[in-house]
Formats: sequence, C-alpha cells, structure tokens
Amino acid sequence: MKTKILSTALAFTALASAQAAAAQQTCVESADLSDTVTYAMPVLYDAVQGPCSAEFAASEFMTSEADAFIAQFAELQDQAWPGTLRLLKVFMAADAAEEGKGEDPMLAAFEQMPPEALRPLVDVFVGEMIRNDLAKDLKPSTCVDIAEAMELVSPLPPENIGGLAGFLARVTGLDNPAVCGTPQAAQKAK
Repeated sequence: MKTKILSTALAFTALASAQAAAAQQTCVESADLSDTVTYAMPVLYDAVQGPCSAEFAASEFMTSEADAFIAQFAELQDQAWPGTLRLLKVFMAADAAEEGKGEDPMLAAFEQMPPEALRPLVDVFVGEMIRNDLAKDLKPSTCVDIAEAMELVSPLPPENIGGLAGFLARVTGLDNPAVCGTPQAAQKAK
C-alpha cells in the first residue's frame, strides 16, 4: 500500500506535456522529484482525509497540527510547480516511449497549454485519481501509518521532506523513470 501511495504521487505525471528535450531524457532530476513531493503533499492530504477520518481523529497530531503542517507545503506550491511540471513531462515522455506510442496526441494537446493552465487540471485529476483508486483501498492501518509518518517528519522543513523523498527514490532504485545520477538512469541511457 505504501508503494501505491508513492506510485500515485508520481502518477501526477499523467497530466503534463513532453517537450522534445524532455522526450529524450530517460530520468528525472532529484530536485524535480523533491518539488513534486512538495507540490503534491496538500493534494494527497486532501484526498486521504475522508477515507482516513476515523484514524486521523484518533491522532492528536492529525487533529491539532496536521493542517498547519500541510499549509507549509501549500505555501511552496508556486515555487515547486516548475520542477513538478518538468517531472511530469519526463514521466509522460517515458510512459509514451515505453508503450510505443510515439507522438501521443494528449501530450501534444497539453504542450499547447500554458503551464499555469495545467495546474488546476493536475490538482483535480490527481486528487480524483487518489480518491477513486487509492483511497478506496486504504486500510485503517495504512491511515495510521500516514498519520505516524506525517508526525515523524513534521519537525523538518518542507524542503527537507521533498529532498528526503528524492534521496529515498534515488537510493532505493526508483526506475520508472529512474532518478538522474543513479545506476538505473545510466543503464537506461545506454
């Protein structure tokens, strides 16, 4: 389930476009992954609040401090959006290449949209995807884990949490697409 949460967060990538340079890149920059985690945190939190409401109500942190914790990420979304969009472009290009799509019409359509016009679409789509795909499968124990994880990382600044996520993706071998600078990324480039 925890892998599914990470996968869903990375599935943010299903909504943006791929530019020619991004289409050739087979890896995501660690900084862009960090930005994506920072950007996505409020969207993810909003999506799991309903299904996890009983478990969150039993947590002192979730009832008294979680909203302020998440607000720190919301304040950084404008700053994190460019990196998030770059990650989306690389992921979509990698996905199209993996499926042998070549030039995907959806990618081309999104390419024509200004980056700020994509933001609300990304937020709505990902929020709904989480609610429909992930949230229905959330088990009470996973909600308890989410609350515990949030409490454990809450003393860290949001930038460090995004950086930690990028670091973990890099050292654990995330490979769809790989994080640039890792052995997995080097293998894909060959």
